[in-house]
Amino acid sequence: MTVEPSRNDTPADAGPLDRLTVIDLSTTLPGAQATMFLADAGAEVIFVEPPSGSRLRALPGWPALGRGKQSITLDLHETADAETLRGLLRAADVLVTTMRPASAARLGLGPAALAGLNPRLVSAAITGWGSTGPFKDMKGYEALVMAKLGIMYGKRQTTTRPGPSFVPTPFASWGASQTALHGILAALLEREDSGIGQHVDADLVRGIATMDTWQWFSELVVNRWPDAFVPVSAFDDEGNPNGHLIYPLLITPTKDGHFIQFAQTEPRLFLALMKELDLTWMFTDPKWAGVPRLDDVALRTELWEIMLERASARTLAEWQQVFDTNPDLSAEVFRTPADALRHPQLVHDGRVVTITDPDLGEVTQPSTLVHVHGAALAPPRLAPRPGADSAALRQRAGTAVAGPGAGQTPSAPTPSGSAPGELPLAGTTILELGSMFAGPYAATLLADLGARVVKVEPLTGDTIRGLVPFPEAGGAKVMQGKESIALDMHTPEGLAIVHRFAERADVVLQTYRAGAAERAGVDAATLTALNPHLVYLCAPGYGVDGPYGEKPAYAPSIGAATGLGLTDVPDATARVGTLDEVKAAVIRLYAAAANLSVQADGVAALGAASAMLLGLLARRRGRPLGTLTTTMIATGSHALVDRNVDYPGRVEALCPDHEMYGYSARYRLYRAEDGWIFLAAPLEHEWPVLTAALQPYVRLAEDPRFTTEYARTANDAALAEVLAGVFASRAKDLWEKELGRADIGCVAVAEQVAEKTLQQDEYFEAGYTVTATHPTFDVHRRLAPATTFSRSRTKADGGCLIGEHTDALLAEIGYDAAAIADLRARGIVA
Repeated sequence: MTVEPSRNDTPADAGPLDRLTVIDLSTTLPGAQATMFLADAGAEVIFVEPPSGSRLRALPGWPALGRGKQSITLDLHETADAETLRGLLRAADVLVTTMRPASAARLGLGPAALAGLNPRLVSAAITGWGSTGPFKDMKGYEALVMAKLGIMYGKRQTTTRPGPSFVPTPFASWGASQTALHGILAALLEREDSGIGQHVDADLVRGIATMDTWQWFSELVVNRWPDAFVPVSAFDDEGNPNGHLIYPLLITPTKDGHFIQFAQTEPRLFLALMKELDLTWMFTDPKWAGVPRLDDVALRTELWEIMLERASARTLAEWQQVFDTNPDLSAEVFRTPADALRHPQLVHDGRVVTITDPDLGEVTQPSTLVHVHGAALAPPRLAPRPGADSAALRQRAGTAVAGPGAGQTPSAPTPSGSAPGELPLAGTTILELGSMFAGPYAATLLADLGARVVKVEPLTGDTIRGLVPFPEAGGAKVMQGKESIALDMHTPEGLAIVHRFAERADVVLQTYRAGAAERAGVDAATLTALNPHLVYLCAPGYGVDGPYGEKPAYAPSIGAATGLGLTDVPDATARVGTLDEVKAAVIRLYAAAANLSVQADGVAALGAASAMLLGLLARRRGRPLGTLTTTMIATGSHALVDRNVDYPGRVEALCPDHEMYGYSARYRLYRAEDGWIFLAAPLEHEWPVLTAALQPYVRLAEDPRFTTEYARTANDAALAEVLAGVFASRAKDLWEKELGRADIGCVAVAEQVAEKTLQQDEYFEAGYTVTATHPTFDVHRRLAPATTFSRSRTKADGGCLIGEHTDALLAEIGYDAAAIADLRARGIVA
C-alpha cells in the first residue's frame, strides 16, 4: 500500500498517546525501537542528537525508526544546550535514555535529578546490564550480552566451525525495547491515578532472557534431577539427527533453489506430510516402528535423507500448489528481512506501507505494530532531517517552567504522593484465551507488573505443558503468576463461564487462528457486547483473515518467513550442490530459526504485551481503541526494522563473515587460551583506548596499516589476524578483567546455554533472577521481572497446575459447591 506521508507537525489527534511528549536521548537501537512505537501511537517524540548527527541514521532502517519524530541538535556538554534539554524535560511526560548510569549522572539525568526537575516525568533507562549490580558499568553492546550469557554458545550450530557463533539478529535490543515500553506504559497508567511519574529500568540481559520457551525449566530439571532426562540438541556435533522434531519441522531445498520450513508438529499434520511424500508405509513397517521417534542414529539419518530427497524433487511453485489445496500442509520460504515485507499475509493486512521520501524516494517499511479494527494506528510519517526542529524547540524550551507535564489536563489529579510499593497494574484483570507461548507469555509479563491473569485451559491442559518429558516443565514459565481454570468451552455451560469472566475482565487476550474465535463464541463482537469497556487483543500467528489466517504458526516457520532465520545465517544456502552441503545448510538454518533461547515466539510475546498496555492506557486516558491486533509475523518484522526497510540506494546492513566470528576485527569472537572472548570496540574513539590497553602485547598504534580509521577498515582482515594472535595467549577471564578495567568491551564467552548461566549464583546475586514457588518445583529460581520501577513494585510468582484454581474461580462468579460438583461430574470443568 502506497500512501502520502503525513507532516511531522500535524497533530495525530486520533492517536491514543496524543498530547504526550517524549524526549528521546537514544543512541542505540532499543531506545529507537521503543520511541518508534510511542510515535506510531501518536506521542510527540523529540529526538535529541549531537551536532554530528545520531549514529542511528546510519542504519538502513532509520526511515522507519525515525518516523514521526522531531529532531533537535544539542551538545549536552555545553551549558546552554544542557539548559535547553532541561527546559524541554520540564514540560515532558517521558524521557528515554540508553546511556550507562554513570554517564546519565554526569549529565544531570539521574533518577533523583529528573524527579526534582519534573515530578510527573516518567524516565526510562535502557542499559546493557541494568542500572544496579556488579555489571552496571560494563559496556552495553548487544553482542557482549549475548556472548557472556551463552546465546552465542546456544547458536553454535549456525556455523560449521567449532565454537560459539556470532548472532546478528538484535534479539536483545528488541527485548529491551519492549520491556522498556512495558515500564513506560505501566508507569503512565499508574500516573493517571497518582499524578506523579517515576523511573523505569530495562536492560538487554532481562530483555533477551524473556524469550526462551521451556529451556529454563529443562535446565532446572537437569540440575536438580540429573537422571530425569537427557536434553539433546536437534543435531549432534557430527551433524547426525538427535531429536524427532526435525522431521515435522522439516527444512528442505526445493528443486529450483529455495529453502522452505515446514510446520507439521501436530500428529495429523505430520501424517499429512508423510502422505504427501508417499511415506505412510513406514508407519506399518517394523523397521520404522515408532517413526518419527527413532532410537537408532542410522535410521534417523536414513529417514532424514529420504525426506530431503523426496521433498527437494519439487519446485517451489509445485509445493505452493499443494499448500493452496491441502489445509493440513504449510511451509514458509526462508526470506531475507527485506523480502519478508512482500509476504502475502503482511501485504493483505496492510502491514507494509510505501511512502515517498523527498531524499530517498519510495521507502517500504512495516506499518504500526498494533492495528485497530484491521488498520494501522496511524499513517506513516517521514523521519526528520538532522536538527530540523531545533529553532522552534529551543524557543519552546526557553519558555518552559517547572511543573506538570504536557500530558496533564485540567481534570488530571494533582500529585498525591501515592504510597510506594504498589503494583502498577493492580486491579487489572486479563482473561487469557490461547495456548502455547507467543500470546500467553505476554500475559505472564503483565502478571509480573500486578495484573491478575485468568487462564482458560482445555480439560487436558495447554499443549505446552507436555512438551518436555518431565511434569509441568514445558509450561512452567508461561504459567507464572496465573490462575488456571480448566473447562470445555465447546459446551454451552463452559462458554457461559467464559462469558461471565469476560464481563468482569479488563482485557481479553486470544490467540486463535482466523475464524476460530467466532466459532467458539469468544470473538470481539460477542465479548465487547457483554463488556463494552474491554480491551480486546487478537494475537494470532498470521492474522484474523487473509491467505495465511487459518494456517498454524510455529516459531521456526515464522522465523523463516520474517527473515529472523536468514539474518543469523545469511549465506547458509550459498553452497548446496551435494547432499552433504544440503544437510550442512539445513543444520545451520534449523539452529537459526528453531533455537529454544531466542526465537519468534518470544519476539511476539513481547509485542503483544506492549499492545495490551497501550489499550489499557488509551482507555484510561479517555481514548478507548477498538479491537487490537498483533501477529507473530508482523512482530517479527518490527524486530528487524533496523534492516528490512527498503528504498533505492539504501545502505546495506552489516553482514558477518562466512565463519560467523562477527562484523569486523573490533567486533567479533576470538579464541583465548582456554575458550573464547568477544571484543566490542568498533567506534573510532575507542581505538586509542584499545591500543593503549594492548600496548604490553602488541604495538598497534605504530603499525602503518592501522593508523587511520580508513586504513583500519581497509586492513580489517590483517587486524583480526594480529588480534587473534594476541588473544590466544591468555585465559578468557583475564582478558575480560584487564580490558574491562580499561573500559573496553570484552567478555568471556559462556560455553553453556543462557538459561543455565542465569541460574548460577553470580547472576542471582546480581538480581537477574529471583526465587519463586511452584507446586512441582517447590522453591526455585526464575527470571526476575523484566522491568523495574523506582516507586511501584513488581512480583515474581511461580507457575500453576492445570485447573488449580477452577473451584475458587467458579465460586467467585457465583457457583456454589453443588453446582461445581455437577459441572465436574459432567466433564465440563476439571
